[in-house]
Amino acid sequence: MRHKKATPNRSFRVADQIQRDLAELIRELKDPRVGLVTLNAVEVSPDYAHAKVYFSQMLGDNEACTTALNEAAGYLRNGLFKRLAIHTVPTLHFVYDQTTERAADISALIARANASRAKDDE
Repeated sequence: MRHKKATPNRSFRVADQIQRDLAELIRELKDPRVGLVTLNAVEVSPDYAHAKVYFSQMLGDNEACTTALNEAAGYLRNGLFKRLAIHTVPTLHFVYDQTTERAADISALIARANASRAKDDE
């Protein structure tokens, strides 16, 4: 009888739980540099020692927000320790995710291209 490795599934479950719990913990931060943050993804290393947390925000200084979140990483990790039932809570690394911004830029470019094409057709 062969046993399947459950590690990939567990890794996704842990990342998902970290994402949900972190979202709540970040909302409780009092740092003015941290605006309305959306957590887009969490990638946990195979040994659960590190987690990259990809986030975006609608308003505010993205660099300042990244700095603030990374400064609060120890506090947030401590909050995760109390919530998660796992031995190793990873060290958190926050990374600003530009995907949403890029998507908006691309949409604007497409709209402009379509508008200029419509003028040419007239």
